[in-house]
Amino acid sequence: MKERVLITGASGFVGFHLTEAAVRAGLEVFACVRASSAVDQLKGMDIRFTSIDFSDKEAIRKNFEENRYDYVIHAAGLTRAKSVEEYTEVNARYTLNLAGVAAAFPLKKFVFLSSLAAIGPIQYDSEFAINEANLPQPVTDYGRSKLLAERWIANIKGLPLIILRPTAVYGPREKDIYIMFKTLNNGLEPYIGRTNQWLSFVYVKDLAAITIKALTATTERNMYVISDGRSYDRYALASLSKKILAKRTLRFHVPMGLVRLIAGTLETFSSGSKPPTLSKEKLNELAAENWSCNIEKAKTELGYEPQYDLEAGLQETLAWYRENKWL
Repeated sequence: MKERVLITGASGFVGFHLTEAAVRAGLEVFACVRASSAVDQLKGMDIRFTSIDFSDKEAIRKNFEENRYDYVIHAAGLTRAKSVEEYTEVNARYTLNLAGVAAAFPLKKFVFLSSLAAIGPIQYDSEFAINEANLPQPVTDYGRSKLLAERWIANIKGLPLIILRPTAVYGPREKDIYIMFKTLNNGLEPYIGRTNQWLSFVYVKDLAAITIKALTATTERNMYVISDGRSYDRYALASLSKKILAKRTLRFHVPMGLVRLIAGTLETFSSGSKPPTLSKEKLNELAAENWSCNIEKAKTELGYEPQYDLEAGLQETLAWYRENKWL
């Protein structure tokens, strides 16, 4: 009999790849999606769909009683929101509700996908890369909401918890870093200011693989920084992408003051409930000096061995965008 895993946020970019990896691993997958979510990309998979109102603990409890999960991967959340309250409600309160109910069941593992944003960046010339011992100093409301979620669920007794803190995730179907690829493909290569930066990335397939591996890890009540283990200067992503795409671009640097003005204008005139991709607060992450990671703990305790560096991951990613007419 197959073991059962609930994957929240299954219709999202990371959720899709988690679902694909879980099916490959022989698990019976319950893909948790909202009624309004587009799920066409999931329909060819051998999975079962479910829906949970995370604001309703009783609804969560009934879902768990009906389906008796062995594992939970909580990947649902907001990366953009209109307010601190919205981030807190969805990223922290909903996570607490889900984890609180899960702890009352004989669950083997609860894996929470947090974010490196919960720790925050470090100085450019820092002697050590970001690791699990860093004092968290998030620079955005998103990062603060993820940190709050971590702290709340870490206090739940009996929860077999593992927290993963991935850095910037890229890969097929991703839509934010994709904007940069599209811009490069059109011959432009813009940068925010002229400050030196160290960046880190993780290919979505590596993140999905370590998440599935974490389900059966002997360790629990632990958190892990996840990247591909390398640091890249601010030009590496574009340089490698241009090489793969065989494109020449016009490189230019936009003054930080002008970018802040643009971000403020986008915030002011953004319509509906969907926040703009670029905001004044998001600039705190985009312009941060150093996101380098030390992944030794994940390698030692979880057996994490990333299979993709940035160039290898970009090869697959850009090929997918081209094949699917995104570029």
